[in-house]
Amino acid sequence: MQPAYEEIEHTADVALRVRGQNLSELFRNAAFGMLSLLDIEPVPGNTESRFFELKAEDTETLLVSWLEELLYPLEVENAAVVDFQVEVLEKAQLKATIELKKIASIKKEIKAVTFNELDIRTVDSGYETIIVFDV
Repeated sequence: MQPAYEEIEHTADVALRVRGQNLSELFRNAAFGMLSLLDIEPVPGNTESRFFELKAEDTETLLVSWLEELLYPLEVENAAVVDFQVEVLEKAQLKATIELKKIASIKKEIKAVTFNELDIRTVDSGYETIIVFDV
């Protein structure tokens, strides 16, 4: 069985190959993979829960928007996503609930999620894509 996500060689940035049996699982695995790259140490204590919905013109744009939404609290609130639920709906829409905690430290930063090499493909086991992050 292939891993849900794995870091792959990339010339200048960081890239992940991500897999999922369906789009919700692909988006979930992409988020877990990206968050694992950050190596964040959250502050002990309570979490804050937020719900949101996203729409996009296509699934690739929705994936980038989803991952950027997870990075946004780091940049603006010094908070990190520590857990989440995501459901990808038809017509490039998703619903998500995220759990946030303030962070004590972050060892690796991601500046942006890129469209470089991004192409969500149907494969025998479901879906697969490569996501490149500007670090």
